[in-house]
Amino acid sequence: MRGAAVTSHWWESIIPEDTNPRDIDTSVPSVARIYDYWLGGKDNFAVDRKAAEQAIAAYPGIVRAVRIQRRFLARAVRHLASERNVRQFLDIGTGIPTASNTHEVAQSVAPESRVVYVDNDPMVLAHARALLTGVTGPTAYVDADLRDTAKILAEAGRLLDFSQPVAVLLIGILHFVPDTDDPYRIVQTLMAATAPGSYLVISHPASDIRAEQVASMAERLNRLQETKGTLRSYTEVARFFDGLELIPPGLVQAHQWRPGSAAADSGEQTPGYCGVARKP
Repeated sequence: MRGAAVTSHWWESIIPEDTNPRDIDTSVPSVARIYDYWLGGKDNFAVDRKAAEQAIAAYPGIVRAVRIQRRFLARAVRHLASERNVRQFLDIGTGIPTASNTHEVAQSVAPESRVVYVDNDPMVLAHARALLTGVTGPTAYVDADLRDTAKILAEAGRLLDFSQPVAVLLIGILHFVPDTDDPYRIVQTLMAATAPGSYLVISHPASDIRAEQVASMAERLNRLQETKGTLRSYTEVARFFDGLELIPPGLVQAHQWRPGSAAADSGEQTPGYCGVARKP
């Protein structure tokens, strides 16, 4: 595989040297920092906590939903690494590192697994520097916006071999791409660059589950943060998988995707859809 001689510090060439924590704007809520707060992290500021609490007031289940989404990510990565022998992961919109990060899960199954993270938040970048310093497996970070597919593919291609299967992870990120920016084209472009046998993993908030509460929550967040969110229906999320083969159980709520030995389903809905699909 290309780049087999990569060292544990190869990632340094990807992260811009002129980006540092001073670039962080603490006057405006950050999507990454709001999610960090919901996940129980400490890498957030008062402005983020205020926005996060306003969202909770509109829909108290958001904390549960975000944490379930995080557990879905870990289950999907473990399934792909252990059951489908995937050894390359492109995680776009990774957010601030927390427990069970993609490289930790994948490399616990297969230490040779290659992982590239992509995000454009300065705080995520600062944490990436610290996180990757101690990583021994082949792991890298690309500072890029999801819309810049050309940059993502070019930079990720320095570690990943796109002639071999790659799992493209888009967890809680596509709703930040408005319809005017054609998120479907973005996904198609990314998957067109991958080899047959690659996988697409998506988690996306729903517009048709607990619709009133979730819409109110989204409206509050959109008033406060620069990055606006777009909720989508089951049919709209399913469209991201056009041309791909959804693996069982298909497109479902996050807590319903291969829960394994997790606690029994309480019957409470999770306002988002997730799925994993294979490129034929």
